[in-house]
Amino acid sequence: MTLALALAAIGAAFVVLEGARSGVAISQTQVGSTPVTVFETQAKGPAVVIAHGFAGSRQMMQGYALSLARAGYRVLAFDFEGHGRHPVPMSGDVDAIEGTTRLLVEQTLEVVAAAQSDGPVALLGHSMATDILIRAAQTDEHDIGPLVVISAFSQVVDEGFPPSMLMITGAWEPGLRAFAREAVQMVEPSTGEGDLALSGAVSRKAVVAPLAEHVGVLHSRAGRAEAVAWLNAAYGRDVVPRVPATGPWTLVLLVALVILARPMSRLLPPHPDAQRPALAGWQVAALLVVPAAIAAPVAVLVDLQALPVLVADHLAVHLGLFGLIQLALLRAFGQPFGRMSATGLLAVLIWGLVLFGLALDRYAANFLPIPERMAIIAILALGAVPFMLADALVTDGGRASPARRILARVAFLASLALAVTLDFQGLFFLIMIAPVIVLFYALFGLVGRWVAQRQGALASGLGLGLCLAWALGVSFPMFAAG
Repeated sequence: MTLALALAAIGAAFVVLEGARSGVAISQTQVGSTPVTVFETQAKGPAVVIAHGFAGSRQMMQGYALSLARAGYRVLAFDFEGHGRHPVPMSGDVDAIEGTTRLLVEQTLEVVAAAQSDGPVALLGHSMATDILIRAAQTDEHDIGPLVVISAFSQVVDEGFPPSMLMITGAWEPGLRAFAREAVQMVEPSTGEGDLALSGAVSRKAVVAPLAEHVGVLHSRAGRAEAVAWLNAAYGRDVVPRVPATGPWTLVLLVALVILARPMSRLLPPHPDAQRPALAGWQVAALLVVPAAIAAPVAVLVDLQALPVLVADHLAVHLGLFGLIQLALLRAFGQPFGRMSATGLLAVLIWGLVLFGLALDRYAANFLPIPERMAIIAILALGAVPFMLADALVTDGGRASPARRILARVAFLASLALAVTLDFQGLFFLIMIAPVIVLFYALFGLVGRWVAQRQGALASGLGLGLCLAWALGVSFPMFAAG
């Protein structure tokens, strides 16, 4: 029954998600070193350039890209330097407008130049990209038209600039909603959310995507419909496409792939795992507290700066230390590690990197690494593999009590929090990694637990360690100081 339900959900999700892409020609091109995806139909409407937020990618913006393409616009979505499949790391001074920001503005203008059509090019972006796009529109180098900014913030917005701007904010983004309200009230003080503010040539509107936060806003049907309507009004067009519910169906697909792993794991031949003696309460406490207390301060002191990815050096060291300390304690407590099962390892990798990974890459976020990221993944694996091996053994391949499994994950998150406290300026971006770790535990960890029950903790831990290194290696921006 579980297998049938999972397959039915996957099939239904594919129908909706592929249906959203039908009728749209999707092609890949380059603008200099910048990878660009072009979405278009036979209609030759105005051009729209789409940019993602920090740690995002073109794939994360495809809900808006497909909706606009189906409305007849020619859409060019690109990866910022250091993001997605762009091979060149971000650079410059992140604290100075004339540093990293200026470089990203210049990159955006290069894509705008490549997209130039008969009329002005519209810009649409999310989060970090909103400030970049607004600053790009300040320049007189190109004919830039209306703006659609999602989860926006920029210090250059005033009562007259930008002249045409729609702001879409998630209902659960209170700070950014306040900025959007302020921006429209610069034009007309009595304007509220959902109202159009007009003053001379300036038009501005702030709308709210219901039940959405900073990522969910990218999948909002209401937000995409508002974006199409805003650009239609600016260009005098009236094509209103059907906006499918791709966000919920993407979630259905990914959850169904996780559920599918349960009956599939039962097909694996049983592999004898080590019989581990029960751990005493003080031993469990030591396994959680000792690595959390030691790994953070030691990793903060080890400043390798060898990887061109923000905080990746620290994370590799932190993960490795945490896991190695736990492995040493487990050995000291007389806990056997068991034997490795190649079948179990292969099962985890096929599910995580092929089935789940390819679905994620096609519909939600970048997951396929470019060659420049393979070395990053390999080095991250030096820390992630011992970390996940230890996690699998501490939780006895998922057989330990729910309390121990939860506390084991909380201990590592607490260790990350301690590291951020010790070096807030240098390790601030670890805060962004915490949700990725939690999601990894919730999805990949559950599948690893099912595989461990058939194939042993070592196979599951090694496979999850490689998947974790992969997920981190493709997700976070590459950065070259200077």
